[in-house]
Amino acid sequence: WEHYLSCDGSPDPTVLQEINTFMSLWREDQNEDIHLVMEKGKQVLNLIEKLQFILLDTPPNEITEEETVQYQESILELQNLLHQKYNGATEHLLKTANMYEDSDTGNMQAVIKDKNVTFCIWANLKKKVRFKNHIFYDTQHGFDLPKSLAVSSVAVRILHTYYDHVSPLWLHCQSVPRLEVLDSKELTQHSKAKVEEPEEEEKTVREEPNMPAEEETCSDGRKSTISFKKTSNSIADKNETEEEIEKKSEILDIPSQVQDPLMQEETNEKEEAITDENIVDLQQFVPVGGVYHIDVLQLPPQVKQIKDWSMVELLDVGLEAYPYPPEEAEGATHPPIQITLRLSDNVMYFEDPVIARWDPAGQQWRTDGISNIMYETQEKSITFEMGAFYTIALLQDAHLNMPYQAWELRPTGTDEALLIVTTVFATIHIEIKGNQCMLSSVVVEEKDVLSHVTGKWMSPVDLRAVLKKAGVNIFPGEYSHKYVSVNKKAPLAEIRAYQQMALVASAFAFAWSKWNLEAGQEQVVFKVSEHLKADSVKDKDWSLYMFNGQKAQKLKITETSEAFSEELEEDSEFHSTLYHMLKDFASKEAIDKVETASFLFIDVVYQLLLATRVLTYS
Repeated sequence: WEHYLSCDGSPDPTVLQEINTFMSLWREDQNEDIHLVMEKGKQVLNLIEKLQFILLDTPPNEITEEETVQYQESILELQNLLHQKYNGATEHLLKTANMYEDSDTGNMQAVIKDKNVTFCIWANLKKKVRFKNHIFYDTQHGFDLPKSLAVSSVAVRILHTYYDHVSPLWLHCQSVPRLEVLDSKELTQHSKAKVEEPEEEEKTVREEPNMPAEEETCSDGRKSTISFKKTSNSIADKNETEEEIEKKSEILDIPSQVQDPLMQEETNEKEEAITDENIVDLQQFVPVGGVYHIDVLQLPPQVKQIKDWSMVELLDVGLEAYPYPPEEAEGATHPPIQITLRLSDNVMYFEDPVIARWDPAGQQWRTDGISNIMYETQEKSITFEMGAFYTIALLQDAHLNMPYQAWELRPTGTDEALLIVTTVFATIHIEIKGNQCMLSSVVVEEKDVLSHVTGKWMSPVDLRAVLKKAGVNIFPGEYSHKYVSVNKKAPLAEIRAYQQMALVASAFAFAWSKWNLEAGQEQVVFKVSEHLKADSVKDKDWSLYMFNGQKAQKLKITETSEAFSEELEEDSEFHSTLYHMLKDFASKEAIDKVETASFLFIDVVYQLLLATRVLTYS
């Protein structure tokens, strides 16, 4: 419906005929002007984002397996077509290299950029050894070539895409892991009812992230379209709806347990697929700040002016890579290429990034082949050497900001709330209003950062993508428990706590409690306060509540007590839900606000709590 209303002439990416027609027409379009290609690229990236959003946001009962595979194949085809067009535009630009000739060196240099991509192109027109290094002043990217290249007819391209179309597709299509799926095995074990998961399906879900081998590659090492049935199964399995969660929870006679050590070891053995220490584990490290395609290219025949005619020799080979190191010289050593990259201001690197190169044959990121790395924190630049020309990414530990140091959720108005997550490096403020949320601020070392993404209303799915892309990940993945010291909680207690908290979030504030660590795996403890004003909650207004998914109680202890105790607050009693428990102490105004809260607001709060998993990862 939104696509229909936009009426902008772009195809509906979910309609195969429309998207195929769009791609065919662009393939046939011979106009390779770099500015036109970049403009069209914006439309292509928008179509890819729409398809990724559908895959992440659509409940499994509303999307078929065939549709999932179709959308994934369309994403890959669009990615490959866009890169082909960038190569065509590069070749077109290099044919007229003398138009961009630098007056000092006589060589071509050009920087062309928009919000999605930056082209830094240098052509060696004069072939003089003293001009073997170059800095692109607009971007501060640079290189230092070996002498053999400095006297050759070559061009160097540093193509920085602010998105990642190189990593396996599953990395960008990870939905919020559902607790029942993560722990389906032990749920089955501890349930008296016959809730059985087929073993093969379990394997598919657990092993899916290590399946890049299923992807075939094009001649340039990029991914081609193939069947993603296993991936789609995994995505569909993980996208459980709230109603299904409720049904599953109702079936259980007793609360689910966390995995016992034997079962955990068995699972880990299945997951251990990476044996080479140079291969990057994409469950632990993720590319941040986009991808740098660093290439040395054969300089194509140049345009010659003869009277009023412009003449150029046409070759059928397209954009050709220059072989370095030379293939014929086996055993001979060749000097490395030095590269300097200025890091983006739109990304947070909390630690020195890991530099990795893309291995097209293995379809994986690797750290070998890169040496002498120097990271300048103040200048936000990184210099390194590599033995050949590679596609490079800067990776960061996905779990740097976990576990959280504290969190707080408090109402700020009618169907409005503020979620604050405090980590070792940053404090993240997320505003919630109606069916949308907004990153209001990210504070690092008492300074506001990432101003380019703050102040924009979006869906929780988009917010996750935006924060991850900016290097601030507060969203645990399916395998995050392997890399973070988590405060394990029974899925039943955790998920029902998020549901109950979201239900009353319009009138009650919630916050982290140190006693949650002491309460054991079967129950969660958090601070609660009735809160009908927009200001912050005073320490004296907080009370402690404990909940195990089936029983809620108010505790006698406070946050400053010397030891943990499950003793009930005087004049209080047990209740089966947090809502009924709070009702005993709440004002009529607070209960009225809870009963009139918008279901869309409740759903957004629930999605954010489930995505951040504040009760386990803090």
